[in-house]
Amino acid sequence: MDEPFVAVPVLQAARTDPEAGGDGADDGEQGHGRHRFVEGEHGPPLVPVDRGALGPLAPFATDEVSDLLVNGAAGLWVDAGRGLRRDSEWELGEREVRDLAVRLVASGGRHVDEAHPCVDVRLGGGIRVHVALPPISTTGTLISVRIPRGDHADLASLRRAGMIDAAQERELVAVVRRRENVLITGAAGVGKTTLLAALLSSAPSHERIVVVEDVAELRVRHQHVVGLEARQANVEGAGHVGLDSLVREALRMRPDRLILGECRGAELRELLTALNTGHDGGAGTLHANSLADVPARIEALGALAGMDDRAVARQTVSAIGLVLHLERSDGVRRLAQVGRFATAGDGRLAIVAVG
Repeated sequence: MDEPFVAVPVLQAARTDPEAGGDGADDGEQGHGRHRFVEGEHGPPLVPVDRGALGPLAPFATDEVSDLLVNGAAGLWVDAGRGLRRDSEWELGEREVRDLAVRLVASGGRHVDEAHPCVDVRLGGGIRVHVALPPISTTGTLISVRIPRGDHADLASLRRAGMIDAAQERELVAVVRRRENVLITGAAGVGKTTLLAALLSSAPSHERIVVVEDVAELRVRHQHVVGLEARQANVEGAGHVGLDSLVREALRMRPDRLILGECRGAELRELLTALNTGHDGGAGTLHANSLADVPARIEALGALAGMDDRAVARQTVSAIGLVLHLERSDGVRRLAQVGRFATAGDGRLAIVAVG
C-alpha cells in the first residue's frame, strides 16, 4: 500500500468541511460530537454513508455497489446489482489485507485477533464489515462489506426501484397505520433491512422507535429513532451484551415500536414475549429461502431458546400478523410473497400465503 490508511471516527466523518462552503455539523461545543439536522416531513436526514472509512476499498464503493468481498490475496469481488464480479484493479496481498481488516475492525470500536477471529463492526453511515482471520478462514483473511443504499429511504423510492408495486405500497402503508407486527424474510442480500427501514419511515412522527441490532445498520428516516447494539466480550472475556438482553432493556425505554434488526437466536423468545404483551407495531427480519421455509426457521430459533414446537407456534401466531418475503431475480429485489402464520393440525407452526 502506498500510504497508511487512518480510520476517521464516525462522528467526524459525518461533518461537512467548513472550508468547502458547508454549514458544518458540529454545534460549536468542541468534543461533544453533536449534529445539527434540519427536520423534514420524515425527520432528520440520514447520516451520509462514509465510504472513505473503507480506506483502500473506498474507490470501489461506488453508489451502485452493495457488497465488497475481499478473499485474502485471491482478489476483490464487487456486487453492483448484477451479481458478483472480480475487479482486476485490486492488488493487495494477504499481509496487506490482514492489516486492513484489523484497522477496519478497530475503527468500528472492536478487536479481531487469533482469539477472536470473526468479528462484525459498523462504520460510518451504516456500513457493515465482517472479518474472518486464518486459521478459521482456510483461504486467507476474508473481508465482507455491506454498503447501505441511501437512496431508498421510503416506500415510494422502493416502488420506483421495482421492489414493490403501487398496490403493495398502499397496503404496506396501511399495515404500518394498523400497527401490525411484521416479519420480513428472505435470503441474504435481498433487501430485508432496506424494506424494514422504508416501512418504519412511514410511521407517524410522534412514535418512538427502539431498534435492537447485533451490528447497527438500519437507516430509518424518522425523527424519533434510538438504537441499541450488541457488544462482544473484551480481551479478558468480559463485557458481552447479547441481543436477548438488549430486547429486555428496550422494553424499559417506552417504545411505541420495538424493532429487532435480525432474529438469529434465543432473542426470538424475548421478541415474541414482548409482541404478545401489548407492544404492537413491531418488526424484525429473518433469513429464509422461501415463505414455506419460515416456520421451520422459527422453530429452530425457538429451540435455541428452550421452546418446544407447540409453544413456538402459539407464541408466533399471536405475536406476528404478517410475513413479507423478498426474493432477488436477475439483479432485481422484489416483494415476492405475503403470508400469515397459522397453527397446523398437529399444533405446529404453519404459514398461509395471502394476496
